[in-house]
Amino acid sequence: MNYKIYHPTKVVECEINLPSSKSISNRLLIIQSQCEEDFSIENLSDSDDTKTLQKALNSTENIIDVHAAGTSFRFLTAYLSTLVGNEFILTGSERMRNRPIKDLVDSLLKLGANIEYLEKENFPPLKISGTNMEGGEVKIVGDISSQFISSLLLIAPILKKGLKLTIDRELVSKPYIEMTLDIMEEFGISYIWEGNKIEIKSQTYLAKNYTVESDWSAASFWHEIAALSKSCIIKLYGLSKNSIQGDKKVMELFEGLGVKLEFKKDTLILTKNDSYSFPKKINLLSTPDLYQSLKCTLHAYNLSPEISGLQTLKDKETDRVFAVDKELKKLSTLKVIETYKDHRMAMSFAPLCLKYGELQINNTEVVSKSYPNFWKDLEKGGFIISPLSGSNN
Repeated sequence: MNYKIYHPTKVVECEINLPSSKSISNRLLIIQSQCEEDFSIENLSDSDDTKTLQKALNSTENIIDVHAAGTSFRFLTAYLSTLVGNEFILTGSERMRNRPIKDLVDSLLKLGANIEYLEKENFPPLKISGTNMEGGEVKIVGDISSQFISSLLLIAPILKKGLKLTIDRELVSKPYIEMTLDIMEEFGISYIWEGNKIEIKSQTYLAKNYTVESDWSAASFWHEIAALSKSCIIKLYGLSKNSIQGDKKVMELFEGLGVKLEFKKDTLILTKNDSYSFPKKINLLSTPDLYQSLKCTLHAYNLSPEISGLQTLKDKETDRVFAVDKELKKLSTLKVIETYKDHRMAMSFAPLCLKYGELQINNTEVVSKSYPNFWKDLEKGGFIISPLSGSNN
């Protein structure tokens, strides 16, 4: 579906129940699958990624297709390897089959996994034969994907020898590793992290009920809306000020772009201020998912700081740096935005109608990957959204 979107007043006042964190949800599902006793997960994400992982974990089929769910693919690659006596084919979308998996597979093979490539070497799909993995010592590069590391950590407690993991080179998206370990610790797992080494001994996950907090990545698009609005009072529910999510850094970034922030209990209130002081250099190595919403806002302000730490973005749902640059160039003429099957492209460009007037966003259904109610929530904020006749569902 393609939408026309604009805002008649540029004054945004709304109360939004943000989606729950899919990053936390997906980690909990893997832990739940390894826990001897069951436990409840409240406020589980209803994103495509989480639904896909949940379906895969409950499937009795040996062919598992996760479509475009990158986290699910990485977590399942490790988890399925531990299911002794079972054989699986793990596959995904065309884009997924072109996202490298070599470093994770190499590490799992050293720990005793049985994995084969079915098509291109080093890429999905994979044939995984579950085995009683020994575990032990392994080295992995830290500058490709934090999900590779998290997937290893999540299975570490059930390995005979546990895991001694050495991280080579600079670690990207470090807060996601911290999130993984924080959640594991809540379920009884102890670990040692010193320098570039993480050690987890063989131990048992302990069941406990858990409520998932709202998604700070989703909050970034509302920070963008606040920054680009004429005035606003936006109340975002379900966020934790002391969140384990690294993307809470969005508050710090957008304070320099005219956004005033106030926390009241679990509600974040965004209003406008007159403070504009964005740095000339910024490193997003720890929070690359904030790049698109931030870059679009900076473009609207005619700001072009030096942004580093973007090396992982070429292997996301699309090459995000390339895609953002290409679509931003259109804003002075076409105003028709392609989304490249990337949920964050749709959600980052939609708010730009506050600056550039009516925009057309193509293939708007991609938001279901992480924020299924995004368009409905925009309407709560006064955005006028019109489906284009003849566009495909």
